[in-house]
Amino acid sequence: MNTGLKITAFAATLAAAFGTAYGVGGAVGPVAGGPEPAAHAAHNRSAPSGHGDHADKPPAGLQISEAGYTLDLETPHVTAGERSELRFAIRDQDGRQVTSYRREHGKELHLILASRDLLTYRHLHPTRAADGTWSTPVDLPAAGPYRVFTDFTPAAEGATNLTLGADLAASGAYKAPVLPEPAATATTDGYTVTLNGDLRPGKASKLALSVSRDGRPVTDLEPYLGAYGHLVALRSGDLAYLHVHPNGEPGDGTTEPGPDVSFTATAPSDGTYRLFLDFQHNGTVRTAAFTVRTGTTAGPADAPEPTTGAAHTDSDHPH
Repeated sequence: MNTGLKITAFAATLAAAFGTAYGVGGAVGPVAGGPEPAAHAAHNRSAPSGHGDHADKPPAGLQISEAGYTLDLETPHVTAGERSELRFAIRDQDGRQVTSYRREHGKELHLILASRDLLTYRHLHPTRAADGTWSTPVDLPAAGPYRVFTDFTPAAEGATNLTLGADLAASGAYKAPVLPEPAATATTDGYTVTLNGDLRPGKASKLALSVSRDGRPVTDLEPYLGAYGHLVALRSGDLAYLHVHPNGEPGDGTTEPGPDVSFTATAPSDGTYRLFLDFQHNGTVRTAAFTVRTGTTAGPADAPEPTTGAAHTDSDHPH
């Protein structure tokens, strides 16, 4: 994941409404979700991203296949509340599993897993076997539809960074949740994170997130994947995907280890977004979550009540 912003959107919709249970039928294939593959789509990105993309090109991530690479999700469904192994592979245009990647922010591949209601979020780093099969343990708390994003750069000459997505289903009793209202603060595991700035559609803006604990600013944040914080934003509805890295980095002579971590981001449109900030302190990675609205809708400061983020366990951030 290079410095800057990547926007990934997908247009998959649910095939049926949920009743009292969310089940998985026998029609689920080895690769779930997404429209038909489009070859060589890596040069068709629209949002500004630090990869030399142009604003007049459509967003990436609409396909499970792009630029000759395909996400093969071998585990298209799991059971909610049970620990499962998620397995997948990246295949090249000849159907062979990719076994060589460029390392970015210390990892060959970053895996984002989020529920469509945007209440569950995981930033995972799976393990790759010699044959190219990736795997990671997952334990999803609630039944319903999820989305898996794989962020990687193949080592092949001329290959560019890609984000491929696929749908994942978690079976079990299903109850439609409600997204928390916008708020300027979020709490997680005893930490309070305050969001300053507005996410704006079609215009770059600065977002500053300040971390405190017991009312005191945290000034000794620890580098995590080469930064003092990582921010992912997902748009409610279609889960348009934004990944932003902070302004500055540890050791550059100007970036302080907290309490503030700043980002520059651009929303692709008006709407409601869920922001997830990963930061590390005292050897543990934690996640603070925010609901924000862009455009003519209310910003994060309009709702005074804090939302609650979930601290990540070792399974959320395997190394």
